[in-house]
Amino acid sequence: MMHQEQASATSQSQALDLPPPSPGEDTPFLGDAQNPPLSSQPRTFANVFIAVVGAGVLGLPYCFKRTGWIMGVLMIFFVADLAYHCMMLLVHTRRKLESMSEIPKITSFGDLGFAACGPIGRTVVDLMVLLSQLGFCVSYLIFIADTLANLYLGSNIWGISSASLCIWGCFPFQLGLNSIKTLTHLAPLSIFADVVDLGAMAIVMCEELGIIVKKMPNVRAFAGPSMFFYGMGLAVYSFEGIGMVLPLESEAKDKSKFRGILAISMAFIALMYAGFGALGYFAFGEDVKDIITSNFGKGFISSVVQLGLCINLLFTFPLMMNPVYEIIERRFHDGNYCIWSRWLLVLTVILIALMIPNFADFLSLVGSSVCCGLSFVLPTVFHLIAFNGEISRIEWNCDVGIAVLGVVLGISGTWYALAEIFMVKA
Repeated sequence: MMHQEQASATSQSQALDLPPPSPGEDTPFLGDAQNPPLSSQPRTFANVFIAVVGAGVLGLPYCFKRTGWIMGVLMIFFVADLAYHCMMLLVHTRRKLESMSEIPKITSFGDLGFAACGPIGRTVVDLMVLLSQLGFCVSYLIFIADTLANLYLGSNIWGISSASLCIWGCFPFQLGLNSIKTLTHLAPLSIFADVVDLGAMAIVMCEELGIIVKKMPNVRAFAGPSMFFYGMGLAVYSFEGIGMVLPLESEAKDKSKFRGILAISMAFIALMYAGFGALGYFAFGEDVKDIITSNFGKGFISSVVQLGLCINLLFTFPLMMNPVYEIIERRFHDGNYCIWSRWLLVLTVILIALMIPNFADFLSLVGSSVCCGLSFVLPTVFHLIAFNGEISRIEWNCDVGIAVLGVVLGISGTWYALAEIFMVKA
């Protein structure tokens, strides 16, 4: 399930007779949104898994096809380690800033941006969160449309793209779901969706092992440098969940063990991603499709798995849009609910999804253009600002190096992902 990403800080009401605030960036996934209990280590592990793992994993076999399987595996572990390091930078930065008496409690990525850089810091974080959340929701629609078209409709109906018809078919359904003011009661669906994702991945991997045992096609280990940047974008997308690190650390019962739990969680996810991507490529070789489930045809088990994923993403869509609504309504509607702006945003997502021809290419674009900034550039910049003059030369060089790497990967990956998208459309 898609990573359960992020937004900006939700203000606390001081009047006892006012209703509690709607879920925002600092809303926990497992527990009471208003009075979250402290999380045990297993619960923290589950929260990290929910925050990071998403439908982007289904594009990894196609990514391995483009990059080569050894390069793909190396990229997965490299990005996992880098993402973990930057997540801990946010935790250290929050602790440093909160130790200053004039800094209020920091509950979200947006709060941290404000504490480090003032209004411009919050604006940059809000903008990147908004773009990344919209990108996630666009990828949901692309997956749903491509899957339903492959299963039931074929490539076109009466000369009209069946995938486009499926996207438009989601429109009225999403208008209704996204009109709900409080989405807390939909949160259990996110947990259920992660269970379905794990089940789907297990079924897919078992099917792939059967195919590999019968006959393994020719595969390549490495591709050219252009595919490196393309693959890095998709890998970064797959590990996007950095916006939830601060609230997860806040609700951890034993904060001294949070670092270890986070490291174990990221290592487990990296192993799962690498295995899933490699097995998918080994099973289908150069014939692997941008959504791996499309390679399994229309058998009963395959159809049930794909339909279950589609249903889950339909209900996850409004949860992923909620941080966008929180940002827009806070900035333009004084924090008040506005149904028209929500409907307009849903329409915007629909129109973007109609223009994107390939699921994996779009994941790479979002990962490069936005997630690199959120995951690598902003954490290191905020860390440098908070610890100005207090860190060693090695730490300073490391922060600067990661920030530069994030910028290079962002620019290069965006360029190559756009080239792939326009090449497919042509």
